[in-house]
Amino acid sequence: MSTALATITGGAVSIRHATKSFGSKAVLNGIDLDVPAGSVTAIIGPSGSGKSTLLRTINHLERLDEGYVTVGDQLIGVKVHGERFTELPERAILRQRSRIGFVFQGFHLFPHLTALENVVEAPVAHRRPLAEAREVAQRLLERVGLGDRGDAYPAELSGGQKQRVAIARALALDPALILFDEPTSALDPELVSDVLEVIRALAGSGTTLVIVTHEISFAREIADQVVFIDDGRIIEQGSPAQVLDHPSHPRTQDFLRRVL
Repeated sequence: MSTALATITGGAVSIRHATKSFGSKAVLNGIDLDVPAGSVTAIIGPSGSGKSTLLRTINHLERLDEGYVTVGDQLIGVKVHGERFTELPERAILRQRSRIGFVFQGFHLFPHLTALENVVEAPVAHRRPLAEAREVAQRLLERVGLGDRGDAYPAELSGGQKQRVAIARALALDPALILFDEPTSALDPELVSDVLEVIRALAGSGTTLVIVTHEISFAREIADQVVFIDDGRIIEQGSPAQVLDHPSHPRTQDFLRRVL
């Protein structure tokens, strides 16, 4: 693994012994997981199982108590100091995050900025010329089907449109990896399909996708691997056919029987 602050150039993810507690509550219990570059990984499991926390450790929004994460062979959020890890400066962490897009379930758009301005904000903050950033942002809005809504403010957009703007924003810095945290959970049912269609188009694009989702049929369709997590542990992982159609662990079988 690299401890240098070079730009992340690959989207492969390696998680080793990821352990995290909030107070006395153990949320992650020594998780090991590999995500190949360019692949789609769907993470499923019951509420409170640690799915979202695991996702947030990948870009260091949550700091691990033990273990580490690498993206593109670069340690995320920490550096090796002697025989232990020490926290990187915030500026270095932000630089790493510029190559790791994150799509939140609650959109997290700036309400005082238009759709276009929301997409432009990060590239400009990373010193991309404004005219170039606006041109790229317009192309990305067109890519997610919102080319004619660039001047609209978030309050003027539906939930599905807000989430598509959020996806365009995540793409604005050309990330090697995009993390999706329940991207459809805050949407009305009739708006879900538009967002899933945008994510479907991203699958196979060369960008690594890790998606925490409760959309089991969607995971079956697009994922290269499915990871079932319960009680902060990986219970089962494999291809969609293995995990979703022919699960071997009783806990996976019970979960799928309930949600399906």
